Amino acid sequence: MQPPLCQEPDPKPRKPKHPIPAGVIDCHCHVFEDQAGYPLVAARSYTPPLATLSDYLGMCRVLGIERTVQVNASVYGFDNSVTLDVIARLGQKLARGIAGLSPDTSVREIERLHEGGMRGVRLSTMVKGYGGPELLEAIGGKIRPFGWHVQLHVGKNRELAELESRLMKHSTPIVFDHLGRVRGGEGVNAPGFQALLRIIRQREDCWVKISSWYRLSDSGPPHYPDMKPLVETLVATRPDRLVWGSNWPHPVWAGPMPNDGDLLDLFCDWVPDETVRKRILVTNPAQLYGFE
Repeated sequence: MQPPLCQEPDPKPRKPKHPIPAGVIDCHCHVFEDQAGYPLVAARSYTPPLATLSDYLGMCRVLGIERTVQVNASVYGFDNSVTLDVIARLGQKLARGIAGLSPDTSVREIERLHEGGMRGVRLSTMVKGYGGPELLEAIGGKIRPFGWHVQLHVGKNRELAELESRLMKHSTPIVFDHLGRVRGGEGVNAPGFQALLRIIRQREDCWVKISSWYRLSDSGPPHYPDMKPLVETLVATRPDRLVWGSNWPHPVWAGPMPNDGDLLDLFCDWVPDETVRKRILVTNPAQLYGFE
């Protein structure tokens, strides 16, 4: 049976009400081009809609996003062609990528990916296609010479508490996807979230993405109030280690499709200090991904 088809993103993003600084970097998004040119792997968790680079750039123009970090989606497995092609089309002044990487990938292939603009590897326990924490050490050893990081996407926040000792000793920088996947109903005292806070306090090379909170909220739209304390706690803890991502085109989401402009406005509501906001939207990701 074919994995379920995801809904399309809102085709009419609204312009944010808040002023957006120059140089904003969207640190988490995907592009899904024609499957005839970029085939999907059979063992996948979902079937994406057509969500092209042209569609994505249209959203970026409305929101004021100038640069992008494309995450090679799990539906492509270890074939990074679509992301490499997007980076090539935009140029590395505007785009970077996160790869799916097999543990037996050669050094020469990693060199090719690095030259193409890749700067990290995603592991996941939520979606098929990447492999999970069982690959932490093997992948870490391969990518460390290139200065890459591991982007960790857990299915449940409690996994971070279970992995904490390994993550504290891991040999590469770590980027935690989607607020560490803590649910709003779990709150700031969730063991996994507390583990996340300890890790980013103690390590200077770990980062958290403020993204995808709409799918983690138990209170729901339009304001997702249970997610606000989690974001505020992260901002109070390590504002220098936070980045933001749109998560466009919002794959594997069955609820009401959020509007991307509304989501960016909500982030600005939660981070009212414009200096801190610029740090998260521009300065921090430029440092992490190697943009000018």
